[in-house]
Amino acid sequence: MLLPVILPFLACCQQNTSKKVSFANKQYPEELNDNPYEFISDIPCPNGYKRLNTETNSFADWLRNIKLKKDKTVHLYNGSLKINQAAQFAVIDLPVGKKDLQQCADAIMRLRAEYLYSLGQFNAIRFYDNNNTCYACPHDCTRANFETYLEKVFSYCGTLSLQKQLPDTGPVSQTEAGNVIIQGGSPGHAIIVVDMVINAAGQKLYLLAQSYMPAQEMHIIKNPSQSEISPWYSLQSTDIQTPEWKFKNARLKKW
Repeated sequence: MLLPVILPFLACCQQNTSKKVSFANKQYPEELNDNPYEFISDIPCPNGYKRLNTETNSFADWLRNIKLKKDKTVHLYNGSLKINQAAQFAVIDLPVGKKDLQQCADAIMRLRAEYLYSLGQFNAIRFYDNNNTCYACPHDCTRANFETYLEKVFSYCGTLSLQKQLPDTGPVSQTEAGNVIIQGGSPGHAIIVVDMVINAAGQKLYLLAQSYMPAQEMHIIKNPSQSEISPWYSLQSTDIQTPEWKFKNARLKKW
């Protein structure tokens, strides 16, 4: 996951049983492959919760309005199906590329780069490898050049470098949309908070998204530990069980 010179590592995982979860008299049709939600913001809040307000043109606002694919199937970079099709709640409609590069940290870097690209803030798009070498996006970058630039980033940056690049956040209770939960290593893993909700008591829940190994379409992940609120997560610590990774003392990072 860290660098393309590392042989791809396909992690085994236990697949949780799909079931309907009822929130506010709405049912998630998880037994079907059709996805009824057009955007992340369309995924229903749990009963008693509401989405937090976001600033216009903020990263959190942009993440919330990412488009979702019409079906729930995750494809690999080469067009084949991912072996484990039980981890995802919905699939994000963003390019994965044709090479085995856009894995977990890479997909998160794409999200950040796509957000800044949409604002025309090319000078703000920059990532660093483990040697602190900066990879800056060319000014006034065309779409084709942008994809070429990202391939270079994905080739030299990964979980260890992204963990090093991003500053720590405060405690887990202060987690916000756009924050990254990361465990650098070979392999390591990283996921990103793409939306959050809150109830009257101030309790917060979060939607998490990932790519994985081999490079694959990014997706909203189910919550295997709390099926009653899945796909939402209640983050009490950085020890988090996701469908394909157990985070232990992970780092919570911000942009």
